[in-house]
Amino acid sequence: MRHLLPSLTLGLAACGAALPTLADDHWPAPVEALTEQGLTIHGEFEGPGGLRGFGASHSGGEVAIYLLPDGEHAIVGTLVDAEGNNLSEAALDEHVRAEQFAQVWQELEESHWIADGDPDAERIVYTFTDPNCPYCRQFWHDVRPWIEAGRVQLRHIMIGVLAQDSPAKAAALLGAEDPAAALHAHSGEGEEIVPGPQPREIEEQVFANNQLFESLGFMATPTTLFRTGNRVDRIEGVPSPERLEEAMGSPAP
Repeated sequence: MRHLLPSLTLGLAACGAALPTLADDHWPAPVEALTEQGLTIHGEFEGPGGLRGFGASHSGGEVAIYLLPDGEHAIVGTLVDAEGNNLSEAALDEHVRAEQFAQVWQELEESHWIADGDPDAERIVYTFTDPNCPYCRQFWHDVRPWIEAGRVQLRHIMIGVLAQDSPAKAAALLGAEDPAAALHAHSGEGEEIVPGPQPREIEEQVFANNQLFESLGFMATPTTLFRTGNRVDRIEGVPSPERLEEAMGSPAP
């Protein structure tokens, strides 16, 4: 939604991604047996040592299947090398999670956010922000070096989940004449938000953002999402210095 925790390996059920499946007319018997137990096969890959691998999913997540050379037995789980490196993750990313990650990123792009930083920045990062979250304000300050250098645009998906007046404050920011300036005043200068009546459209935007936050299985604010290759990674809460650099894509300028 896990680096695998805290990175984003969202459960398929959580994001509702419609993933492609393989036709079942050529599956080896052990793989077919696993589909009858509830697994869905999304792709086949060549595993180490001549093993045939299959990327699969179930209601709780994703898993790799390895067919043994006799074709009559299969192992379900993680394959590691002599150094303990996980050899299954890359295959699962490619054959099971790729479309899922793409869908999640599209949902983030289509959500309702306030941009912080250069629109031409090379790196885009999304973060779920509640106006009543002190950790969100800390994160706002922590990312200043990258924002001010023009390297990153941080997109605040405004939600209201922490307090009774959070939805109204989030709507006030989204509905401000200059949302970016209003967020800067609130997060950077500590200016209090005075909730006021907003158009129904703005209130619905906050509600839709809340639904997205919940559908992805998130609970903490800020929750920050960024791309690492084709993977969508996540950080819940205020990132450590090392994870902050990973999210921003570089050391601080």
